[in-house]
Amino acid sequence: MQLKEFITTNGEIILYNGEPNFAKLEILASGGGDIWHSSFEQGYKNAFPELVYQTAVFFMFINDFDDLDESVSWRINPNQFAVRKSVWDQLNGFDTDYQNVQLQALDFGYNALRNSAAVPLYVKGLFKQNLNEEIKISAKDRYVFFRKNFKIDHSIYMLYREGFWKWNEWNAFFYAKKNFKQSPNKPVIAPRELLPIEGEPTVSYIIPTMMRQDFTLQLLHDLAVQTYPLSQVVIVDATPENARDEKMYQREDFPFELIVKWQETKGSCRARNEAIELCTGDYIVFGDDDVRVFPNFIENHIKILQTYKVSACNGLDIQADNQQQNLADLQNKLKKVQNSRWKVGATPNFSNANSCVKTEYVRKLVGNDINFDGGYGEDSDFGLSLFKLGQIVLHNPFSPNLHLKPPMGGYRFWGKQASVLGKKRKTQPWELDVPVKNIRPVPSPTIMYGIVKHFSKQQVLEYKYKYFFLYLFKGSKKGFIYRFLRIPYKNLQFKKSLFYAKKLNDLGIRHK
Repeated sequence: MQLKEFITTNGEIILYNGEPNFAKLEILASGGGDIWHSSFEQGYKNAFPELVYQTAVFFMFINDFDDLDESVSWRINPNQFAVRKSVWDQLNGFDTDYQNVQLQALDFGYNALRNSAAVPLYVKGLFKQNLNEEIKISAKDRYVFFRKNFKIDHSIYMLYREGFWKWNEWNAFFYAKKNFKQSPNKPVIAPRELLPIEGEPTVSYIIPTMMRQDFTLQLLHDLAVQTYPLSQVVIVDATPENARDEKMYQREDFPFELIVKWQETKGSCRARNEAIELCTGDYIVFGDDDVRVFPNFIENHIKILQTYKVSACNGLDIQADNQQQNLADLQNKLKKVQNSRWKVGATPNFSNANSCVKTEYVRKLVGNDINFDGGYGEDSDFGLSLFKLGQIVLHNPFSPNLHLKPPMGGYRFWGKQASVLGKKRKTQPWELDVPVKNIRPVPSPTIMYGIVKHFSKQQVLEYKYKYFFLYLFKGSKKGFIYRFLRIPYKNLQFKKSLFYAKKLNDLGIRHK
């Protein structure tokens, strides 16, 4: 493909096809994106829905976002797009193994986003022409895409879902299997050099905690020696009165405003929301109570947001081997992942254990959706909600934490009751007015709620198909008959989970 060149005022070369608005492209080149297109108005919005056969609902970007002027999107129109020349060269351009140039562009955008730490962006009105193209992808190209990008299992599953009785599907499957293999590791775009912090932005740090006062105090000591000082730390502590030391946090002087609120409500989502109301910083850092961080932790969060001109990032979460490990152990663990650590790009997940968000966007979302209290999934929901605001949420490898994961304490203490049945069970928030009785809902109803909340009915159905497909065929051969006989019961559990998820969804997003 012969692309034209546009040189920015900073001397960077941008390659393009079509007729872009160069003034707008100049501005975009100074931001967090690497590839730009206006494909939504050109017939590409939500193109190639067959990706659901591999990713089900566990890819934040399987659906394009609605009603935004800018958003992360990998669905590139090959006839009208722009890309940094450095990125085009590193990613080796379009893959000509595909017969269809449309799928060449989709494959390029998909791999750029999911594997190569480049950020493709939809930008409304960047290109002058909006010709609505018809997307025609042959079965052969579809199977080649799956064969080159995923394990063969996913091609087999697509064959099952598309119709194993169709000869053209079998023909395409065998063609791809014979002629192609899964591609090796994809190239990764190196992070930009972080720029010095501009101005004096203020930063608030939120710590929800429960029965882990000693770990929280340890974290406070890490936060007290930051190279970029925090202005405020807000602790919301749910430790019961008979187990708490109310003076523990006040025995030392810290170089930031320390606010301690004793939580009277239940749930980590409510705790974060109560803390958000008390925050005064320009940025809010979300952290768990059981982490350790280096002195440049806060500094690098602010630097990466300012360098890439974005409003949110998610730090690198490193799991400890035991709760006694320290920052020296974190340094050793980082050395082991040195080759795979350095990638930025749009984060594929989000964690409230280590993230930094511009306060104005936290306020737009209000906070965590309390429908997730008592379960899991609030992190991913918050991250996906930021993307739905049109924000780029970056993965930040410069601000790692060591996650100690002690066996006792924490908000999961309440959630452990979810696995209990009978009279000893304590009702979970997501049960609402219908307590669980004899059938325990599986998967977690709050995880299911996040799926129902963000994905289409057809995608929820595809998730169910894949859930049972994997349950049947991914276990040992000896246990197949047992798993097959348990399918009716597993289906009841799935329906029960979906029941609670739909009830939560009917309530709508809640923050109090």
